[in-house]
Amino acid sequence: MIARRKFIQQSSFALAGTLLTSQTFASLIKATAASDQINIAAIGINGMGWTDTVNLLRQQSVNLVALCDVDANVLAKRMKELASLNIDASKVKTYDNYKKLLEQKDIDAVIIGTPDHWHALIMADACAAGKHVYVEKPCGNSIGECDTMIKAQQKSNSIVQVGQWQRSQQHFKNAVDFIATGQLGNIRTVKVWCYQGWMKPKPVVPDSAVPPGIDYKQWLGPSQIRNFNASRFHFDFRWFWDYAGGLMTDWGVHLLDYGLLGMKASYPKTIAALGGKFAYPDYAEETPDTLTALYEFDGFNLVWDHAMGIDNGSYGRDHGIAYIGNNGTLILNRNGWEVIEERQSKHKVVKPLEKVMDEGV
Repeated sequence: MIARRKFIQQSSFALAGTLLTSQTFASLIKATAASDQINIAAIGINGMGWTDTVNLLRQQSVNLVALCDVDANVLAKRMKELASLNIDASKVKTYDNYKKLLEQKDIDAVIIGTPDHWHALIMADACAAGKHVYVEKPCGNSIGECDTMIKAQQKSNSIVQVGQWQRSQQHFKNAVDFIATGQLGNIRTVKVWCYQGWMKPKPVVPDSAVPPGIDYKQWLGPSQIRNFNASRFHFDFRWFWDYAGGLMTDWGVHLLDYGLLGMKASYPKTIAALGGKFAYPDYAEETPDTLTALYEFDGFNLVWDHAMGIDNGSYGRDHGIAYIGNNGTLILNRNGWEVIEERQSKHKVVKPLEKVMDEGV
């Protein structure tokens, strides 16, 4: 078991210079004795930030001591839900400003589940405050933001993990291990796609007064100052360049990650993209609801394809990664993976089929 003081003292040794690792943050939490708890806080709890918090609280060694959100309505809702988690709400402090939360001395680690445009700044501030961090994906909205985050982690030696939870799923690892055997032959194309029929932007509505309980100035943070608009707020921030990058930086972060990981690829040589508002031209969104991007690497091409509003993606799947080789094609997604043999190939391959019954979130 790792005592709380060892968790804090040895963190720099465990993860110096590391921004993204598989299960690092979670494994250290699990290794801590229940009698020597780690105090956590969550910043941004309307969506995945709350899901991450609830999942982490399943570990007996974890103690929730603070919550922060710029929407008092969300904060009140989560505080009421603490009873169902057997947590005494009177022992959990609440904040509407994350900087005040970071001043709380007994917090060991924070979860950041804010809209994307806040990830880099809060993560850097949390590291400077001596906190360990689990930050939701995407880690940053630009290369510059990501570079800043890496420097902040290296300067502080905090444990920092990005929410690439598919890195922790065994069947994804098994598929990558199969690719490494070389049985697929020369892989010349990787197709990555995401078709999401349930995703739909909001209609165009006029600007309005800020609803009660919301600190809208704090919500905007480092982004451009704009009047409040309900169709740009909460979940729908995803479809506006001020805050995010659309479906590619939402689901695509997970899927493209494995496209690159399976190929052990680094930076592409060239990138070209075409897309637009083809599905919902009259709705309130800026990012393309339909997009195709082509990445050129040495020895293979990677194609990204996304579409909102429809589910009929490649190979009859609404999302996935296909590694297309001379001997066969491996198709991987959250439900499992399989290999389709190339009929004309003289090199036969094993055709494993791995199905996953319990999908992740």
